[in-house]
Amino acid sequence: MTTMSRPPAEPSELRRTRRQRLHSWLLLGLQDSKGSHQGPGGRTMANERKHAWWQVMCLTGVDYFSTLGYQPAIAALAAGVISPLATLVLVVVTLFGALPVYRRVAGESSHGEGSIAMLERLLPRWGGKVFVLVLLGFAATDFMITMTLSAADATAHLIQNPYAPAWLQGQEVTVTLVLLALLAAVFLRGFKEAIGIAVVLVAVYLGLNVVVVARAAVETLGHPTAVGDWWQALGTSHGNPVLAVAIALLVFPKLALGLSGFETGVAVMPQVRGQDSDTEEDPAGRVAGTRRMLTTAALIMSAFLIASSLTTVILIPAAEFQPGGQANGRALAFLAHQYLGNGFGTVYDLSTVAILWFAGASAMAGLLNLVPRYLPRYGMAPEWAKAVRPLVLVFGFIAFLVTILFEADVDAQGGAYATGVLVLMTSAAVAVALSARRRRQRKRTAGFGLIALVFIYTTVANVIERPEGIRIAAFFIAGIIVISLLSRIGRSFELHATHVRLDRTALEFVAADESGPIGIIAHEPRRLTAEAYRQKLTSAIEVSHLPVHYEALFLEVIVDDSSDFETELQVHGVVRHGYRVLEVHGPVVPNTIASVLLHIRDVTGLMPHIYFRWTEGNPVVNLLRFLFLGEGEIAPVTREVLREAEPEVTRRPWVHVG
Repeated sequence: MTTMSRPPAEPSELRRTRRQRLHSWLLLGLQDSKGSHQGPGGRTMANERKHAWWQVMCLTGVDYFSTLGYQPAIAALAAGVISPLATLVLVVVTLFGALPVYRRVAGESSHGEGSIAMLERLLPRWGGKVFVLVLLGFAATDFMITMTLSAADATAHLIQNPYAPAWLQGQEVTVTLVLLALLAAVFLRGFKEAIGIAVVLVAVYLGLNVVVVARAAVETLGHPTAVGDWWQALGTSHGNPVLAVAIALLVFPKLALGLSGFETGVAVMPQVRGQDSDTEEDPAGRVAGTRRMLTTAALIMSAFLIASSLTTVILIPAAEFQPGGQANGRALAFLAHQYLGNGFGTVYDLSTVAILWFAGASAMAGLLNLVPRYLPRYGMAPEWAKAVRPLVLVFGFIAFLVTILFEADVDAQGGAYATGVLVLMTSAAVAVALSARRRRQRKRTAGFGLIALVFIYTTVANVIERPEGIRIAAFFIAGIIVISLLSRIGRSFELHATHVRLDRTALEFVAADESGPIGIIAHEPRRLTAEAYRQKLTSAIEVSHLPVHYEALFLEVIVDDSSDFETELQVHGVVRHGYRVLEVHGPVVPNTIASVLLHIRDVTGLMPHIYFRWTEGNPVVNLLRFLFLGEGEIAPVTREVLREAEPEVTRRPWVHVG
């Protein structure tokens, strides 16, 4: 019996197979048009399990609560002995500024769109799209620096642990890069059960912090001399209390890191389980749960911030907060080792490292949520941007560059992080104020307007004090705008329509002639006189096979917003001056015409023929008009769109130009 064996593959075939496997692996988990993804920030599907509000709070808490790992030390380094007063200002802004704003945002973006979507609705067309791209640049700064700063602080906790091996000393950049690589590996493999992991991490971390803060408070009360020394230093350095409060207000922008987490909290609100009576149009239970989640998180964080800022500045020598000091970037960890022993301190360090590292996971999920949510709808993302893994590789590479640039220094990245956070919170306050004004709610307009002014001042002060944040944000903004515009140009010849629907009259028009091809005349909706229709019909008959007494069918595209990309087309049949007209609204004339022609072909089984006149004017100007105004040289572009959409010539609608 002869055994048949497959001949060895050629090297070129092996290379093709490897490329195909790599291609399939990269595009695994391709995101749908709604921008859902494997991370916790994505939009949930209808059959996906929802969670209690406190569980989702833990998901946002890995970002928000993890700032306790470095916030007290940053406050002490920035404000010195008045850091408790500056922290109190931060808490006031949190509870009476950020919290009311985002409770309102949750009510107006119940599907997790956030404040960016609110401003998008207020600012339509290209100006609104560019503004959204700028905000996305700041959001990318926020989330990216969350990843790199959290990983850098996790590294600090690892290296400064007394049980850490000696060879880790001086390897901050290397260790941080390893943590970021592990973070990327989690997403490349697939990110699931994020909420369950977050609940465990947050519960353990907050529990350990309660122990540390309580022990520090007991130590503070047991040493009234230390409290007296702090109070004396406060009076000696800043004179009267009014001056100290004024300085605290000026220093407050440096503490803006403690405001992070609100935008993420709104982004993941689709995960919140609502009530049985909730509907997609009115998810009142989900909104109430999200507001409860935001309020509880803000109260917990405020209590920890006040207690930790007071105990750390009293119990820890000022020199330890400086670069190279044992409390630099890890004040509570310093207290854990100092007063609870190295064993407990090591457990606390490991918990801090875990939650800081997972805060980067939350930030990565936020990035994977933002990019597909906006850019594909604008036609401003390459095809590979719809898949998780290519984006993870891009964001991981950028995180590596940022880490190397800042040498994994927590303090050096604080300004960039604060800039991203503050710009997003400022935009949210402005969006809420404008929304209240549109609803004619005068008191709320004044209140939210005042909050917006506070955030504007804080943002400007932070940018002036630490301009590196705006530089990093400018890099992200420029990158997003350039890539988005190039992608929009590259996708200009695609079909934009998600659906095409003909009303009853339009169906009757296209089904009237069942004996042969359907002749359609393209017509500008600006010229609606009887003479204009007559001239267009005469010109079409002169350059075509149409009979002299042909009963014309005109197609008119009304451009509403040329900056839109993905649209649903509604075709209406109307009669003007005795002529049959198909009227449709769309963002771009050629692409809309092509979508309607292909739909007519599929509905009737007949081949449409479209008749154009050549467009007058400079070809370059017409090209720019097509790209940015949706008009321009209609005939050749329509043919090109049809060629891209239907490669088979015999099934492609005909384009005639005269």
